[in-house]
Amino acid sequence: MEPPDAPARTCGASRLLLLAVLLAAHPDAQAEVRLSVPPLVEVMRGKSVILNCTPTGAHDHYMLEWFLTDRSGARPRLASAEMQGSELQVTMHDTRGRSPPYQLDSQGSLVLAEAQVGDERDYVCVVRAGAAGTAEATAQLNVFAKPEATEVSPNKGTLSVMEDSAQEIATCNSRNGNPVPKITWYRNGQRLEVPVEMNPKGYMTSRTVREASGLLSLTSTLYLRLHKDDRDASFHCAAHYSLPKGRHGRLDSPPFHLTLHYPTEHVQFWLGSPSTPAGWVREGDTVQLLCRGDGSPSPEYTLFRLQDEQEKVLNENFEGNLTLKGVTRGQSGTYGCRVEDYDAADDVQLSKTLELRVAYLDPLELSEGKVLSLPLNSSAVVNCSVHGLPTPVLRWTKDSTPLGDGPMLSLSSITFDSNGTYICEASLPTVPVLSRTQNFTLLVQGLPELRAAEIEPKADGSWREGDEVTLICSTRGHPEPKLSWSQLGGSPAEPIPGRQGWVSSSLTLKVTSALSRDGISCEASNPHGNKRHVFHFGTVSPQTSQAGVAVMAVAVSVGLLLLVVAVFYCMRRKGGPGCRQRREKGAPPPGEPELSHSGSERPEQTSLLMGGASGGARGGSGGFRDEC
Repeated sequence: MEPPDAPARTCGASRLLLLAVLLAAHPDAQAEVRLSVPPLVEVMRGKSVILNCTPTGAHDHYMLEWFLTDRSGARPRLASAEMQGSELQVTMHDTRGRSPPYQLDSQGSLVLAEAQVGDERDYVCVVRAGAAGTAEATAQLNVFAKPEATEVSPNKGTLSVMEDSAQEIATCNSRNGNPVPKITWYRNGQRLEVPVEMNPKGYMTSRTVREASGLLSLTSTLYLRLHKDDRDASFHCAAHYSLPKGRHGRLDSPPFHLTLHYPTEHVQFWLGSPSTPAGWVREGDTVQLLCRGDGSPSPEYTLFRLQDEQEKVLNENFEGNLTLKGVTRGQSGTYGCRVEDYDAADDVQLSKTLELRVAYLDPLELSEGKVLSLPLNSSAVVNCSVHGLPTPVLRWTKDSTPLGDGPMLSLSSITFDSNGTYICEASLPTVPVLSRTQNFTLLVQGLPELRAAEIEPKADGSWREGDEVTLICSTRGHPEPKLSWSQLGGSPAEPIPGRQGWVSSSLTLKVTSALSRDGISCEASNPHGNKRHVFHFGTVSPQTSQAGVAVMAVAVSVGLLLLVVAVFYCMRRKGGPGCRQRREKGAPPPGEPELSHSGSERPEQTSLLMGGASGGARGGSGGFRDEC
């Protein structure tokens, strides 16, 4: 008995057998061959490139071929390779004269060394794998080349802004690039949006040339209608080029400017040399008059001076400059400039004038000479006169101290302090750099003025004999006084620093009683008279050390005097006959002792010390007999 599913199993086995028979009868039913080829390959010119072609799946035997699609559509075979086991057998067919030639590597990839622009083609890889079928794929090769530096050739002529149509501005060249670059134009850094169609306002034209190397060069020419504002404009062009992987580059040309012709619209005429805000120039300076019109190219200028309403032409040039060297007051006046521009509009003022004002200041004159000598306490008036333009301002000063403004200087009740140098200064307020001065010296004649430095005693309020003191006397006058002292030893008179006209002398001495009584005087004298000052010291006390010496001297003197008197007296007594007789009569009896010499003198010395009056009395009465 059969199992329940036996019929089903028999049917499945029959179907598998039928499928095996069909596959054996149709070998093309094997796995289909497929290729891995990059559709787009990009490379820089001069670099090597490899075009890969890899069959997918395992195939023991297949034929690989590379074809080149040329511009006519033909497909010449470049190379082929046959897989035999595990190795490819490579055969090169047609290298198309390429140098270096095409090559196949061990994997069947097409190698192009040093890619050139001519290599830009479609490369077709075909693989025939027998029963697995045939497959092909195309790789497109793009070769990029960076163009050379962008060059621009501006129009070197003079372009008129009065033209109603666009004029050629410049030509821009970008050479030897691939693919062809794109050129744009710029004015002052801003891109110019100009069409390629011709029109009066502006346009540009382009022309592409393929060089022998296969590289592309582009030429672009710019046309614009110009305006006066374009005289300072900076123009340039730029080439934009492509690189692999969607990148881009830019090469800018050097900037350039145009030479334009446009008529004068405004004229300026001014003083180019240093001048005051009021427009004055100094006599003797070099003056430049400058004239400028805003037309281009620079027109001719006529520079003239108006005299009696007539033009006196001074210069004609294209610079518009007039130089007056060492200008004088006689050259003051009206000067003019005229621009000779015949293209200017009728309503444009082509002439300008200005006033040249030459400031001058003549030397100052004083009513007195360089030296003015006046008596003490007198008065005088000195006048200062000057001629100049604009009107000068006069000021008097002495020792940098202002005395007053105006031409007249009044001197009244002059003293010796009035001595010195007086300066009259003339200046022009509107021309600060122009001024003059004149001066005179005042000498005041008169009796000397004498001043003495007061002397003060020491701290205890009194002078003592022997104290040292320095006395100082100062004087001034004209002629210069002479200083003298009542005692020798005074120093020579010398000027006192910082005190004009004063001289001083000093005397150093020791204080004595005679000075207290008589004093010391200094005297200043000149031809106008003299003045005298006496220094007094008041009471002068003796010094303590000197009083003791005086007492000792007196004591010694009295002692010496007494000694001389005693010696004289003894010599007289011993030398007289009466004395000897008395001594003999008064001699002691034999056997009695004599008084010693020193003992015999003591009563005599005592008597002498008792005073002359008592001793004299005793002598007169014979009292000295017992003493001898």
